[in-house]
Amino acid sequence: MSYEKFNAGDTAIVLIDHQLGTMSWVRSIPFDQMKRNALLLAKAAKILKMPVVLTSSMEEYMQGPLLSELADILPEAFAARVKRFGIVNSMEDPNFAAAVKATGRKNLLIAGVTNDVCTIFPALHAVKEGYNVQVAADAGGSPTNIADDVALRRMAQSGVTVTTTVQAIAELTGDWSTPEGGELVQAVVGAIQELLQSA
Repeated sequence: MSYEKFNAGDTAIVLIDHQLGTMSWVRSIPFDQMKRNALLLAKAAKILKMPVVLTSSMEEYMQGPLLSELADILPEAFAARVKRFGIVNSMEDPNFAAAVKATGRKNLLIAGVTNDVCTIFPALHAVKEGYNVQVAADAGGSPTNIADDVALRRMAQSGVTVTTTVQAIAELTGDWSTPEGGELVQAVVGAIQELLQSA
């Protein structure tokens, strides 16, 4: 598969099920690291003025509410989030699929919780529909390491580019010397310093 650069002008960010309950089931990556990466993607979208689609599943049940910080960073996307009731593959939810299509972007940067359920199926579905898909693996996770590894390998074998949060943001930014790049590099460095301090 050839390399095609994702740019802020041709990519939408899709954040799937970053809910307190669902995130608490993840063991393949520390909770704080996963949360930090998801919020970093949200901040990047805001700074780069990229379209964002948020979705949640069964917020009133054990999955719980979306991260409240997403409402602070992306209030419009949060208010417009697609609330699914039990549909596993979010791309099979007509409201979600319509929201993704409405971005007008053929490149999707997806992050979801969990990678082995919430992320894999919409990512595979989107590839089949002709989208170019990258998955930020470390802005999600799975209940076990093997579940995460298998999901990421299956996605990669099916045409999804598996990436990391910082790698994706660097690709989208392209130039740290721009005003947006300067703002983002501060956010990225801050996140890395937090990670190192918690290690």
